[in-house]
Amino acid sequence: MQRASDLHVVVDYPVMLRIDGVLRPLNRTVMTAAQITGLLHTFLTDAQLERFGREQDLDCSFVIKDGTRFRINCSIVSGQPAFAARLIPGTVPSLKDLNMPSIVIELSRSRNGLLLFTGPTGTGKSTSLASLIGDRLSREALNVITLEDPVEFRIPAGKGIIQQRELGTDFHSFPEGLKHILRQDPDIVMVGEMRDLESIALALTLAETGHLVLATLHTPNAAQTIDRIIDVFPPHQQAQVRSQLSLMLRGIVAQRLMPKKGGGRIANREILVLNPAVSNIIRENRIAELPSVIQTSRDEGMITFEKDLQRLREEQWIEG
Repeated sequence: MQRASDLHVVVDYPVMLRIDGVLRPLNRTVMTAAQITGLLHTFLTDAQLERFGREQDLDCSFVIKDGTRFRINCSIVSGQPAFAARLIPGTVPSLKDLNMPSIVIELSRSRNGLLLFTGPTGTGKSTSLASLIGDRLSREALNVITLEDPVEFRIPAGKGIIQQRELGTDFHSFPEGLKHILRQDPDIVMVGEMRDLESIALALTLAETGHLVLATLHTPNAAQTIDRIIDVFPPHQQAQVRSQLSLMLRGIVAQRLMPKKGGGRIANREILVLNPAVSNIIRENRIAELPSVIQTSRDEGMITFEKDLQRLREEQWIEG
């Protein structure tokens, strides 16, 4: 796929590839609705086609004969079918491949609490989580349960057990999947996305009851992540949620992807680590002070986007 990360198929456009973050046409052939419908019938099951026809949106995964996996979103655009497919590498990248900071690796080895990866769609959140989980399983006999939409990487079990459950196939909604997860004796729970009040509340409860919860949100930075979690609750519950977060949040890793020297992309990260100052700020609802704490806590592993960008330039990962 010419090193493409994504493929876009839309009526009246040629097939488009995203290569190193830039959209490029595969050829000059413009796609018709009939051609796209034909393609959908080659990789969607009858049940998926029926659901797509009913809901007009569908997330799923697809594996071709050589084992290559795709994450696919099917949609309706101006009354016509369209889809986007993301290529999922066959193997989970190593922590070294992802240039993963040591503080994030340390946080991922916590016994309990909440570790969040945030950022827009397509910034490597799922890849980072898969790599961190794979690292834990290679070292420890743990029971890991993931709730994903859809399952992307197939993570090797290593010394433990991994149960990767897919929305729509293995469970009906994230709140429903989370409600019963305590009875499955997990050590680590990975939530593909904390989408609403109920799933966020259940994830917080799991983290409080002695489990490590890894999850993603689409927020751009640490401060907005805290605000997003708190604001989803009604006002009379917000003080309690701030107290919960101030005790069991382990860290927030916000990611962006930058063009890498020589091709490909590399993560630019903002990292927040829970320390007494951060805990007090969250509990006392002084979220606006978080950026300055991150800026002055480099010795604890925290870093701003700007400082990390400077590091990437100095280490010759990206163009200056």
